[in-house]
Amino acid sequence: MAKKKEKDAPKNVNTNAFIENAGIVVDEEITDTLERNYMPYAMSVIISRAIPEIDGFKPSQRKLLYTMYKMGLLTGNKTKSANVVGQTMKLNPHGDMTIYDTLVRLSRGNEALLHPYIDSKGNFGKSYSRDMECAASRYTEVKLADICSEVFKDIDKDTVDFVDNYDNTMKEPTLLPVTYPSVLITSTSGIAVAMASSICPFNLQEVCETTIELIKNPNHDIMSTLKAPDFPQGGYIIYDEEKFKSICETGRGSIRVRSRYNYDKINNCIEITEIPPTTTVEVIIDKIIENVKNGKIKEISDVRDETDLKGLKITIDLKRSADPEKLMQKLFKMTTLEDSFACNFNILIGGMPKVMGVREILSEWVAFRKDCVKRGVYFELNKKKEKLHLLRGLEKILLDIDKAIKIVRETKEEKEVVPNLMIGFMIDETQAEYVAEIKLRNLNEEYIVKRISEIKQLEEEIADMEDILKNEKRVKTIIINGLKNVIKKFSQPRRSMLIYVDTEEENSVLEEVSDYPVNLFFTSEGYFKKITPQSLRMSSEQKLKSGDEVIEHIEGQNTDEILFFTNRCQVYKTAASEFEDTKASVLGDYIPAVLGMEEGEMPIYMAVTSDYKGFMFFMFENGKAAKIDLAAYETKTKRRKLLNAYSDKSPLIAMFKLEDDKEIIIQTDTGRTMIFNTALMETKSTKNSIGVNVLSIKKNATIISVKKFAEDMIDNSEKYRVKTLPSAGLICK
Repeated sequence: MAKKKEKDAPKNVNTNAFIENAGIVVDEEITDTLERNYMPYAMSVIISRAIPEIDGFKPSQRKLLYTMYKMGLLTGNKTKSANVVGQTMKLNPHGDMTIYDTLVRLSRGNEALLHPYIDSKGNFGKSYSRDMECAASRYTEVKLADICSEVFKDIDKDTVDFVDNYDNTMKEPTLLPVTYPSVLITSTSGIAVAMASSICPFNLQEVCETTIELIKNPNHDIMSTLKAPDFPQGGYIIYDEEKFKSICETGRGSIRVRSRYNYDKINNCIEITEIPPTTTVEVIIDKIIENVKNGKIKEISDVRDETDLKGLKITIDLKRSADPEKLMQKLFKMTTLEDSFACNFNILIGGMPKVMGVREILSEWVAFRKDCVKRGVYFELNKKKEKLHLLRGLEKILLDIDKAIKIVRETKEEKEVVPNLMIGFMIDETQAEYVAEIKLRNLNEEYIVKRISEIKQLEEEIADMEDILKNEKRVKTIIINGLKNVIKKFSQPRRSMLIYVDTEEENSVLEEVSDYPVNLFFTSEGYFKKITPQSLRMSSEQKLKSGDEVIEHIEGQNTDEILFFTNRCQVYKTAASEFEDTKASVLGDYIPAVLGMEEGEMPIYMAVTSDYKGFMFFMFENGKAAKIDLAAYETKTKRRKLLNAYSDKSPLIAMFKLEDDKEIIIQTDTGRTMIFNTALMETKSTKNSIGVNVLSIKKNATIISVKKFAEDMIDNSEKYRVKTLPSAGLICK
């Protein structure tokens, strides 16, 4: 326990009372404050608000649906939403708007769920629209959907526990005895304290079939029956088997969802009819407009929201020369027309949050459902035993009806009737009470014989129920039959179709960029400039930081790719088109910051290519050199950073990008010089190859210069050319 110092606290007075009632300031460890005040709040949010339980519902949803069930809205007519909200306040006192928001999301009209729990009438807004708000609760009407018959089945048979509500005036269920794994069918998300939950919805038939197979065989291959999630908004799921397998096993991962569209040739427009569940119509349109204004998309003449009573529709008018397929590939990359749904299967099990894979979730649900079935059977068993007990007493009355009538008639006081019947027929008080309550008109042989004829049937039913409670297989059969019934009554075709996109094919559709000549400048301090020839002609004087200098100037095209090699043996890939055209009078872009390099990492060389032809030449301090095929740096995906770009076994002296074999001149501090052609070296495909010995360096000698050779560099150059490697070179005089 942390020590507390009371400031000016009176003697012989309960300090805690002052803290709570008088507001006296007390020094206290912050950990104690957090434990006393923050932790209860955090646990309340986790357990009682944000995280769903194994029945698939959060507390707010469960309270709302149970209230509607008690209001008779499972079979009755619709009632105003305001009535439901008011009644739910008896269980959930968190405000009428909060309750109504929960109701809206569970309704058919909002289209947020594959299988809505509430049939609705009126405007409930749309889950795919940010601006389409629902009408007030006094205008809309609701009742429970048919599927709720499976949610509340046998709830009045003690299948689940009940607890007092917040003011102890009512009872409410802790869970709902749902007969199918709604936890994987209802899309649920919530943010608690230090944790969250995000469960993607699956197709009801696939989930139920998977559950049936798992009950029969715990080692069942889940992916053979559970294909992928199924979203209410439809769209295409870009299927990645490895990722989906990981989600099934761990309960974490992401799923890419792509919008569905069709091209109207007559009107030259694209109509988008289904979008990912993580976005809205307004967000998509805003992003398209932004890209059009920025000049990144030039094929669109107009975009508008044409959503109506028939459903969602975003219409994009195209310019005459636009290719709809290429445009959609652009939009998938630049807007949320393609987006990822992050999965986090965090569920409360026994009051404790737990992230589980699909197999574990279904196993927990089966265990929960077994308990519900057994409790329901036990409840019915006790009812039938009670009835059998009463009929046993009635059976004894049949032996002498006249005696029973005589006992009742001759008893002077009413309170003595039951004891006298007990004595007269050797029955217990419960049986005697039952006999005493029979109407006079029913005290005939026909009525009594008819009633006791049920005894044999009751005995058979009781024996059957007792067998169920003892036999685990029969319990499983009941669960399986329930799942088959749910499939028969409520299954729907998949809304989200699966597409298999080849990575190479997907990345071959690149964003079109303007192709024009550019001058690329790279400085020793890591600055980069892209300048058009026209701008360079107007002003060629380069503005640089003090002490900086231009070390490379390359004339290329805006579509060229650029490789920045760094002092950490890494290369960062980018493209000239990713940089804005600038002027010589500005410092330019600082490459370490733009490309997100590591602390202390600096670019030391810039290579520019359009086709990855040629090779990189690396010269190392130990006299070895490597000739690496430039194609080794080409990747099918848009990876920005490549490790092991060149060898780190010896310090690097120089590097060049060469289109074809060239002559290289090497000089040492001992005056030795050699000229060789890179054709003498074998091209390697492994980026970090140390290469071959080129220069035989004597002890204490150091390479001071490695350059591309030109005839004016040295007199009598033929003297220093070598035809074999390695070579010691000659002393230059």
